[in-house]
Amino acid sequence: MLLIYTHKITPRVTYIMRHIFVNILGIELDFTTKVEEFIKHKGPKITYTKQPLQNEFFIRSNELLFEQGINDIQLSIGDWEGTPCFFQAGERSTLPFDVFAASFFMLSRYEEYLPHVKDIHGRFSPKDSIAFQNGFLQKPVVDIWAFKLLDALKERFEDLEYKNKGYDFISVIDVATSHCYANRGFVRGMVGMLMDLGTFKLKRVVDRIAVGLHRQKDPYDNYTELIALHKKYKIKCNFFFQFADYSKYDKNVSTNSITFKSLIKHVADYMPVSLAASYSSFSDLELLKKEKSSLEVVINRPVNNCKMRYNRVDVPQTYRNLIAAEFTNDYTMGYTFELGFRAGTCTPFQFYDIPLEVKQPIKVHPFAIHDISLSKIKKDQEIFRQVQLISNEVKKVNGTLIAMFSNEVLGNKEDRDWMTVYSEVIKQQHV
Repeated sequence: MLLIYTHKITPRVTYIMRHIFVNILGIELDFTTKVEEFIKHKGPKITYTKQPLQNEFFIRSNELLFEQGINDIQLSIGDWEGTPCFFQAGERSTLPFDVFAASFFMLSRYEEYLPHVKDIHGRFSPKDSIAFQNGFLQKPVVDIWAFKLLDALKERFEDLEYKNKGYDFISVIDVATSHCYANRGFVRGMVGMLMDLGTFKLKRVVDRIAVGLHRQKDPYDNYTELIALHKKYKIKCNFFFQFADYSKYDKNVSTNSITFKSLIKHVADYMPVSLAASYSSFSDLELLKKEKSSLEVVINRPVNNCKMRYNRVDVPQTYRNLIAAEFTNDYTMGYTFELGFRAGTCTPFQFYDIPLEVKQPIKVHPFAIHDISLSKIKKDQEIFRQVQLISNEVKKVNGTLIAMFSNEVLGNKEDRDWMTVYSEVIKQQHV
């Protein structure tokens, strides 16, 4: 067991150290504020405070984990053997920076509490993040730091016990619009037809008629193909269905549609089904609860996983709402328009609520790949290369790579054959 001495045990200290040592590295640990107890301990141990006690493994602490609330922080980016780092610790520290404070800064999304300009949907821009601005958005730095810390500990303590976990890949299929033309009702179908005619989208008119006459499958109806693909390559997959009323940003088929409900039940027979919360429910807790309950009735089982429409996250309120609606897992943590690790990690983590200074009972599953970010890449081979680069980074630290695709994009063949691209990405993960 690893013993950590610190001058004060705070919720922030226990939160981040348990995540790094227990969740990422598989190391059992305990804490003490008693010097005598620390000196007597014969096993591996770390001093985390301002000054070392003797010649032990010492990491000089930054004030961040001993503060409360949000303070304006000026960060200076350093280098640790080729890996960016911040919160430099000085010469006497075994590590050149406070790995725990830096990891807490990333996981808690501390920078998203600081003043920033949100986009039209109220989202934090990746370009405002320290990771984007300093070129390490596509590196899971928290996990990299943790494994470099492990290497340093193994050099000092030959009897250090730890557990290796394996690489994992999860595909998230976002179903905000289950069908392009089918099952949308007569009125919506006619309005869509008139709009296509008015904008001279003649191919859509032809496709719309063909689908209506059952001579062609709806382009978004790729569920059977996706289920078969994931089964074939033994890839974990989670379908997130939106089950909401029609609104400006929520344009799925009616929740009263028997065909739509049958589709969800069919998919749930083969794959986990979760809730893609509507745009309208972002700031409406009762509506969020209603959508969750309605989906549970359809699949006849609890719905514990959720992702927000357009990947909208407003810390900490979004997670407080999800907890109040009795969700236990969130899949919203990531950027729609940029590849990479929004929270700097590829390991699921509990959300830490800074204003309340408490670890909340909801696990955040960060995604690193989004189909919209891939759509900016012109050549298919470059898409495969970018995905492989991120996959390699996650494999180095035995993490979990989550990729998010929508059935809409996968059904789109106008700019490229997205289903073929997706199939190749899945094959890459199977090898």
